[in-house]
Amino acid sequence: MNDMSTPIERIVATDCGSTTTKAILIERNQSGDYRLVARGEAPTTVERPFEDVTVGVLNAMTELEEITGEHVPEGYEVGRRKLIKDGRVWRLQKSGDVTDSRSAPMDASDMYVSTSSAGGGLQMMVAGVVKSMSAESAERAALGAGAILMDTLAVDDGRKDYEKVDRLRQLRPDIILMSGGTDGGTVIHLADMAEVIRRADPKPRFGDMQLPVIFAGNKEARDEVKEVLGSGIALKVVDNLRPTLESENLDPARDEIHELFLEHVMQQAPGYNKLLDWASEEVMATPNAVGKLMKSYADQEDINILGVDIGGATTDVFSVFDGVYNRTVSANLGMSYSICNVLKEAGTENIARWLPFEIDPFEVRNRLRNKMIRPTTIPQTYEDLLIEQAVSREALRLAFYHHKSLARTLKGTQTQRDVGEIFEQSAGGETLIKMMNLDMIIGSGGVLSHAPKRAQSALMMMDAYEPEGVTMLTVDSIFMMPHLGVLSEHFFEAARQVFEYDCIVKCGHCISPVGIAKPGETALKVTGDGVNLEVKVGDIVVIPAGRGEFKNLTVEPARGLDVGEGKGKSLSRQFEGGTVGIIIDARGRPLTLPADNAERIAALRKWLSAMSLPLPN
Repeated sequence: MNDMSTPIERIVATDCGSTTTKAILIERNQSGDYRLVARGEAPTTVERPFEDVTVGVLNAMTELEEITGEHVPEGYEVGRRKLIKDGRVWRLQKSGDVTDSRSAPMDASDMYVSTSSAGGGLQMMVAGVVKSMSAESAERAALGAGAILMDTLAVDDGRKDYEKVDRLRQLRPDIILMSGGTDGGTVIHLADMAEVIRRADPKPRFGDMQLPVIFAGNKEARDEVKEVLGSGIALKVVDNLRPTLESENLDPARDEIHELFLEHVMQQAPGYNKLLDWASEEVMATPNAVGKLMKSYADQEDINILGVDIGGATTDVFSVFDGVYNRTVSANLGMSYSICNVLKEAGTENIARWLPFEIDPFEVRNRLRNKMIRPTTIPQTYEDLLIEQAVSREALRLAFYHHKSLARTLKGTQTQRDVGEIFEQSAGGETLIKMMNLDMIIGSGGVLSHAPKRAQSALMMMDAYEPEGVTMLTVDSIFMMPHLGVLSEHFFEAARQVFEYDCIVKCGHCISPVGIAKPGETALKVTGDGVNLEVKVGDIVVIPAGRGEFKNLTVEPARGLDVGEGKGKSLSRQFEGGTVGIIIDARGRPLTLPADNAERIAALRKWLSAMSLPLPN
């Protein structure tokens, strides 16, 4: 963390993605607050003819210099910043208590931080003893560290040893995380799994290095696992993921995964060593940085957060509930390269049910196939846009189901439950995602961040996630979360200020009653601050309230409905507006669309009108 002994005036951050390098410039204004001044981007240059990631960094920095020479926000000194010197990012160097001085007010930055996924994503396999216990803990550790999970091996997964050997040789993971057994428990099964890995002798994707295997299982089995694996595998030993059935200790494994990723995967990006030399702090993996920011922000504000980054090929879901951080990546759900996987998993009917117009199912499939063939195209008509947003609802929904299946309490523990809870909970491993306790949803990715209207982003999140009670809906404006994530590790206050003011755009609070009521009946009454209205079951109503505008309201739900205080109990609190307003969603939970096609289309058009969105012809 920054000790603030020398005030930091200017921060530069980059995110070196697989295709685009994005740079942002943050400065302290006259009031002492940190704000985004400019953003630039350039193609990532890890491929021929450049084969040097720093070329893309300098190109993005050059754009920052040009933008600041033409335009800066009000309250900042106008003039071109000089951020590059001698062919590298120019930052003030510190030596003991001495810091280089600027030759001019616009010269150099005080801090330069960066994230990167330019070496390719981290691809991992995990191996455990029991698939629903130790292997599942290993999955949570790998996904939380920013990995793409290729497969999970377990003693009880139903596969023969030779099938597991073939699978390891075929997939060639970057790292294997091995777990199993509580401390003092089983040893033989871990030795058997180590034998499978040794026999497979998988070769990592990059270079001639030994395959890294992280052992995070029963500490009594360490010596035997090391002996079985032999000298041909680079074994790293960390604390047990499940030291007891009742506890889970993921951080040591996650930290080791991160270190190995920096050492073995990101090092393969051409020019990475130069980037490391330029940066003030250690370069961080992009998804890990996003997770760090969400966890830090949730802890600082003491709130529960659900975040999503929906891309062309994958959808990442992040959550922090009661301080517990989880991340999952659905590697086959995306909006361009993987759009036909969404079609396959969701089905044409589930996608078409969100369309407020008549269309042949074959036409839907053909349009989505064209998108997969030409993944960089954007919608050309309003109908095309609505089809793309219908796909996004299903991709978000499916990725969220995947996330809920992994973000669970620990199996193998005994839970005291009353009679009512017995019928509501599974026998173990209950999901941690409690929508009534959720405070904020953050939507990111092209289809959400770049929707023509923020109300479209809000409606997509409402349809996919079905928030309950009172939830703030927000959108990441220009995908700055990786930059702010790595910055938050070293200077949280600056990251927090830019995150709140420039990064997330608040659409407004969403009020969603939960329970059973008949369509057309009064769902709730809302009074206070000039508001006096009744909302019917099945309707959406938006109360006008802009960004930073608050209203003290009392919400009185019908007898069988709950907005967070219990069935039929009123809620009085301060609600915040945003780019959409304060949204009341009385469509019911779970959200069920009318079975009749004409009624369904009429309902969808009514909801679009309620959100002040245009209707298709």
